[in-house]
Parts: sequence; structure tokens; C-alpha cells
Amino acid sequence: MTDPKSRSASALGPKEALFAQLAVVAKALGHPNRLELLDLVAQGERSVDALATATGMSIANASQHLQHLRRGGLVTARRDGKHVLYRPADEAAIPLLAALRKVAERNLAEVQRLLDGYFRERDGLEPISRRELSRRLRDGTVTLIDVRPEAEYAAGHVPGAVSVPLAALKRRLRELPPGREVVAYCRGPYCVMSFEAVAALRKRGITARRLEDGYPEWKAAGLPVDVEAG
Repeated sequence: MTDPKSRSASALGPKEALFAQLAVVAKALGHPNRLELLDLVAQGERSVDALATATGMSIANASQHLQHLRRGGLVTARRDGKHVLYRPADEAAIPLLAALRKVAERNLAEVQRLLDGYFRERDGLEPISRRELSRRLRDGTVTLIDVRPEAEYAAGHVPGAVSVPLAALKRRLRELPPGREVVAYCRGPYCVMSFEAVAALRKRGITARRLEDGYPEWKAAGLPVDVEAG
């Protein structure tokens, strides 16, 4: 059979042509920096400069990776004065990342080693599910803290969550209602900030757990979100 790569797009059958386009999306995801960028824009619209700073990339490198994501239909951009702002092109990008994560967790030994050696070592307790958190927020039996940077909280957060960036957690412990369990969330299931927050809270005798994933997954599930007035 002829390699589809050696044939023109017009010569491909409908099924082959479709798979070729799906491969464009897969190729766009095929770099760890792009996955990290997609994870960050899922928190809220961001400029290239802000994304470069958050990832430690140069602006040129971040921009190049964002263009790959854009060609793959994963992010979209708009100009705001001198800045170009990026956001997910479709909410389906979040479940796509979640599916990628689940396949890797189930089938790659190195992923299991990393999970066991870093994440589960810091928190072996079962995280709280979105459903349980929703119920407990309605009942008023839990304090929810968003440990992401304030700008991400302002761009969108779980209703009822209090912004307590990880760096400010120790000095703001007195603001937490005594005797009530604290739930922390951040950018997603691999976001180390929620792990570190829970560890710090437990060290001080506060009952604490993590949300099972993070803000992007909460939003992608169609649950309500709040945005700070700009």
C-alpha cells in the first residue's frame, strides 16, 4: 500500500484524509512544552509574554510552540493592543488532555514511577471528587481554597473558593475557619501547588484534601464558575 505521506491530499480517500487531519492535532500535542502551554491557557486567557514567564521559555520559543498548537486547532488567539492573547480553541481540549493522562498512567511504567515517587509520596489520601465537593459547598461543611496565582483566580475559579496563593498560605492560616476541613485545588491533577498546600496544612494539624483534578476540568465538566470583575 502506498504511504499516505507520499500522496497528495486530493488523492487520499475520505477516511485517510480524516486520519491525516487527526494526525495534525496529535503532532501539535507531541511536545512537553506544548502540553504545558495548553495546560496554562486552560486556566484563562494569557499573553505570550506571560506564558513565556510562567514556563521559563523564551518569548520566541513559546510563540513557536503556540503556533503549532494553533495549527492543530487547540488554541486560538486575539490581539489586544501590543499583546497577543491565547486561549483554548475548544473546551474539548481539556478532556483530550485528561484522556492522554489516563492512557499514560495506565500503560507507561515511567509515569507510574513518577506518580508513586513524587505525587503519592506527598499525598496518599483519596482526593475529593467534584460531586462531593459540590455537595459539601452547598452544605457549608468545607473551606475551598484556590492556590493558583491571583491572576488565574481572577480569570475564573470555582464559586465559593477563596484565593490563597501557595506562597501566601502560611501567613494566611488564621483566616481559615477553625475545625473545618480545607480542600485545595489548582491547575489540574498534576499541579504540585495543591499537593504542597495540603502537606503544609496537615503539618499544622488542619484536616485537608485535594480536589481530584483542577479548575480546567471543573469548567470543562459544565460546572458553574465565577470570574472577578475587571
